[in-house]
Amino acid sequence: VQLQASGGGLVQPGGSLRLSCAASRHTLDYYAIGWFRQVPGKEREGVSCISSSDGSTYYADSVKGRFTISRDNAKSAVFLQMNSVKPEDTGVYYCAATTRRLCHPDYSRYEYWGKGTQVTVSS
Repeated sequence: VQLQASGGGLVQPGGSLRLSCAASRHTLDYYAIGWFRQVPGKEREGVSCISSSDGSTYYADSVKGRFTISRDNAKSAVFLQMNSVKPEDTGVYYCAATTRRLCHPDYSRYEYWGKGTQVTVSS
C-alpha cells in the first residue's frame, strides 16, 4: 500500500488544517489508519487512528476535542481535521496503515507508511 499525506503548512495558533492520507492502487477499506507526529529529538507519537472493523477511533489526550479523524472509503482516503491548533502541534505528520482491523497508537504496529507532511503552528 502506497500512502501519501498532504495538507500540511503554516498556520497560526487557533487556526485549522485538514490533513489527507490517500492511497494509490489500493483501497483502504480493510486497513486501520493512524496519524503520527514526529518532532526532532522525540519519539514518534500516535495522534489519532481509526479502525477498519467498526470505525472506532483513538485520540491522544493532547488533541482530544480539537482533532477529528474520518475516512472516506470510496475515495480511499483518511482525513485529520485539526482545529484550535497549538504551537505544540508542530511536527511532521505521517499516516500509516495496518492490516490489523483495530487501530492502535503504537507506531510499531503499522506496516505501511507514507511520506510525512510538515505542520507548523506559529504566529
